[in-house]
Amino acid sequence: MSAIVTDQFRILNASNFVDSVESTSNSYYITVGLPNPTIVGYGRTVAWNTNPPSPIDSVAYNNHAGDVVLYGKKITSANVRRLVRRIDWVAGSRYEMYRDDYSITSPAPITNASRLYDANYYVMNEDYRVYICIENGSSGSNPKGNVSQDQPKFTDLEPTRAGDSGDGYIWKYLFTIPPSDIIKFDSTEYLTVPNDWQTSTESQIRSIRESADSSVNENQIKTVYIEAAGKNYANGLGQEFDIIGDGTGGKVRVDVEGGEITNTVVTSGGKDYSYALVDLGSINSNSTGTPAHLIPVIPPSKGHGFDVYTELGTDKVLVYARFDDSTKDFPVDTSFAQVGIVKNPTKVGTNDVYQENTFSGLSSFKFSTITGTPKVGEKIEQIVANGTGKAFGYVASYDLETKVLKYFRDRSLFYNQTVFNQRDYAGISTNGRPYDFESSSNVISGNSSNFSAAIDTAFAGITTNPTGTKLINLGVDFTSGMAVPEINKGSGELIYLDNRASIARNARQKEDLKIILEF
Repeated sequence: MSAIVTDQFRILNASNFVDSVESTSNSYYITVGLPNPTIVGYGRTVAWNTNPPSPIDSVAYNNHAGDVVLYGKKITSANVRRLVRRIDWVAGSRYEMYRDDYSITSPAPITNASRLYDANYYVMNEDYRVYICIENGSSGSNPKGNVSQDQPKFTDLEPTRAGDSGDGYIWKYLFTIPPSDIIKFDSTEYLTVPNDWQTSTESQIRSIRESADSSVNENQIKTVYIEAAGKNYANGLGQEFDIIGDGTGGKVRVDVEGGEITNTVVTSGGKDYSYALVDLGSINSNSTGTPAHLIPVIPPSKGHGFDVYTELGTDKVLVYARFDDSTKDFPVDTSFAQVGIVKNPTKVGTNDVYQENTFSGLSSFKFSTITGTPKVGEKIEQIVANGTGKAFGYVASYDLETKVLKYFRDRSLFYNQTVFNQRDYAGISTNGRPYDFESSSNVISGNSSNFSAAIDTAFAGITTNPTGTKLINLGVDFTSGMAVPEINKGSGELIYLDNRASIARNARQKEDLKIILEF
């Protein structure tokens, strides 16, 4: 059996994702992690930065990605937008008109697109205003239409010409991308579509939406396309005929010259059409004539501008986050090589969905004394369990001023250190068991820098004043010189993961992360 997943299903999935993000019962976060991708271990490669490996969609790999998360920032409705391809208006270019019948058997005439949403039937002008092409001067004898000479700039509610060149183009204004979206979501490939189109109370959006509602205004059909002009029709200008079909109220004015139909103008768009024909009964060609082929173009939904998600095919969503932190939750001396999106991680020690704006995925030590300087990415260890075991971790950050070391743990620490899998090895009883670090007199040491440090077992709280001159917020609450992640590691649903060449952080920089999800 043959089957397809339709464009409308993809659009629906994109809308469902946006709705899910905006729901107060959910918490979505953009995460960054894996500061040591080139240190051999589970999921890592020496050549990571020159050739990042593709993520593996498996439970084990996803769990590992959860282990190495450094930091997360919540995705809000202000930071999620539906996307469509960016098509800029350029003088002298041809644009396709909106047609509801583009398909593999009837491709778009310029792009040869086999579906509407791959055709170039809308544009953005230099002022970030978006327009649908209603007519482009095309016909069955001129299927590609004319070149566009007049840039549309108007914000009228009804379709109109953009200028006086006579290029044959009629445009329908949809919306203007606001400056805040341009700054935050700017892209050379995509343009953003407003959120909450159907419910927005913004005056311009509401006017466009309501003017397009053919159930109220009976203005659904805007164009009748002349596929074939016919022969031997009764001559006359401005002759009005009914648009028939499963809707009502549609009328079109037709010009006939030399027995051929030369022009059509919709005088009443009607409503409720999903298919339509023009009744030319009163001027039908005689028995020796050639019948005309007129195609009433059916807009999406109730009319152009009523539902821009269907009209533009919004099957992509962009999520945005700016990583800029003054609480030291996301340290500036680290790096990251994985970017992800996680849904509904839980608050550490509970089953409650985490709700805060940011979270730290790292554990921390506050040292009282230290010899040497820890190196980001190196392995650390501590003798624990009354000398019977060892706790292991990887350094994510070290702050010289506060003497706070942040670390994470993942399965590669406990696997066979030659092949980094579950193969049996000498010392498995000690090194294969994930012992926790302890707040004790036992030192923390580094395997490559050879630093040695003692935990400040008396330290508690979220702030410190190491110089006596300024209070520093550590981002997480310490008990006995130790702090845990703010979420249960690996909790939530990992819905996106991207491996990238390592990105080093710097105190002078901020990271803007833009993730495009295509459904």
